Amino acid sequence: MNKYALGAAVVALGVISQAIPASADKLDDVLSRLDAIEKNNAKLAKENAELRARVNKGESAKSTAPAGATPAARAASMTATPTPPRSLEAPEIDAQGHAFLEHKKGNPLTFYTPGGEITGYGNFDISVDDTSKAFGGNINNNPLTTGGSEPSPLGNMGFMPAISTNSSYLGVRGFQRVSSLPFNFVYQLELGFDISSTPGTRQSNSNLSNNVNGAMFNRNTWVGFASPEFGAIKIGKTMAPYETSTGGFNPFAGQLGDMHVIMGNTGGDNRVEFGSRLDHSIWYESPTIGGFQFNFLASPGQNRSTTNDNVAAGQSDCTGGNDPTSGGLSPTACNDGAFGNAISTNLSFTRGPFYATVAYERHYNVNRSSDITAIWGTPQQIGNGAYDTCNVYTCDINFASPYQRSLFFADVADEDAFKIAALYTFATKTTIGGIFEIMHRYVPPALDFQNERQRKGTWAFLTQELTPEDSMSFGWAHAFKAVGDPGQHNDLNLTTADGFSQYASNNNNADMVTANYKHKFGQNLTWYTDVAATMNGYSAHYDLGAGGRAVTTDAHSAFGGTGGLLSVPHLWTGTTLFGASTGIQWRF
Repeated sequence: MNKYALGAAVVALGVISQAIPASADKLDDVLSRLDAIEKNNAKLAKENAELRARVNKGESAKSTAPAGATPAARAASMTATPTPPRSLEAPEIDAQGHAFLEHKKGNPLTFYTPGGEITGYGNFDISVDDTSKAFGGNINNNPLTTGGSEPSPLGNMGFMPAISTNSSYLGVRGFQRVSSLPFNFVYQLELGFDISSTPGTRQSNSNLSNNVNGAMFNRNTWVGFASPEFGAIKIGKTMAPYETSTGGFNPFAGQLGDMHVIMGNTGGDNRVEFGSRLDHSIWYESPTIGGFQFNFLASPGQNRSTTNDNVAAGQSDCTGGNDPTSGGLSPTACNDGAFGNAISTNLSFTRGPFYATVAYERHYNVNRSSDITAIWGTPQQIGNGAYDTCNVYTCDINFASPYQRSLFFADVADEDAFKIAALYTFATKTTIGGIFEIMHRYVPPALDFQNERQRKGTWAFLTQELTPEDSMSFGWAHAFKAVGDPGQHNDLNLTTADGFSQYASNNNNADMVTANYKHKFGQNLTWYTDVAATMNGYSAHYDLGAGGRAVTTDAHSAFGGTGGLLSVPHLWTGTTLFGASTGIQWRF
């Protein structure tokens, strides 16, 4: 820079702006200041050059450090730069080269953990329904067969709109490698929840359950060990192999036309005896060998009562479902299907588009003695309105004869189910499948007259993929006539006072037909519409929606709606139930 030229310019500017002459002293002062600024800039440039040299020296030392050198060794070789903080020396990397909760590519909800992985998953399903308990008004209220306390159904048996949450859940599952063992530690934590209603115990005029939908890990939850070579051993609670072996046969899962309306459902109500979750279980899952795969589950009853009429140790409900006070049972106990030990197993074969399985499940000492008190027993009221129990030591239930009382104690017996199923998917994207099922209750011949738990059943379905986003499905289930029937509110002539029955003319067979249409909006979101109808025989009472829906439609009237111990539910048999539903499902 020419300081004299710059000074001249400043002087000229001062003359123009102020119109006064500049003295020589003032000009020298300006030039002196400019000289100081130039020296200061030179000093800063020198310092900047020195700093750049130090940085370059540090980078050179870092690049020449051995590849396997520790962070401390690298720091020692870089004398020109400070040692970095410990947290920055190296990220937390496991033996597989992954950081904690590092996202795994390809799955939006899978993350790495030290020596393992964890994956989040879930299902949101909500629908708008309109269902009728007696489509077309087909109600049999013949006074010769209908109880006099309710000569015609109380309340609305016609169409009723509802909003239902269907099989909605959230969960995490994952594995951890065990360095000293040839298998991984595996786990799953899963909870169900309601989108459309407040979580709490469930109660109606016909049942009460202490199981809270929305409580932590109330669904399939387990821990175990697994390897590709040896299979898996798990312990916890889960849907049994009998149920899961045919999960792919149910394109109506959680909808009105769910196949569990009839399949695995011995009594025809909202409980699915051979399609339910089994608590406190341990099971083995084999690897697939030559297309074959095998599962076996065992569940100890954990019940101190020899007739399983107590709540099992560690449980909130009777084994098999519901509270001991559910439905106004007499006596107040777990005597409406509670059982002790259980086993469940299946063997499947898969080859390309073909799948087949055989499955078996057995429940030991199933207590259904309340069926006998409902036919003949008269409870003796004691104390403050409660009813005492009835056991081998004392019984506050009045029976007309010792014979009837003996049948009360005899109505504790094993129940089992066996099925064979197959499906095939054609090149046209058409899938067809079918199931044949036999269910049996091992009661003495004297109890055959009321044995509605022993029958056969069939299920057939067809699914056609129309486009990659659209599909239609059709299904038909048939419940064959059972051995007997305990009688309900409007078919009371089935049983007679001497313990025999007209069960030869019993007509508790039923058919359920259903169809749905599904459209996918991307990978996760599906919209569906479903219609279904259940056509009951004269003494049958199969419902709509059993198998996972929050809102089911059964044949109970509004009579006795107090719930729990004081409930007096009335079940109207022989009706046709019909419903239509549309909903959305978000699965991830």
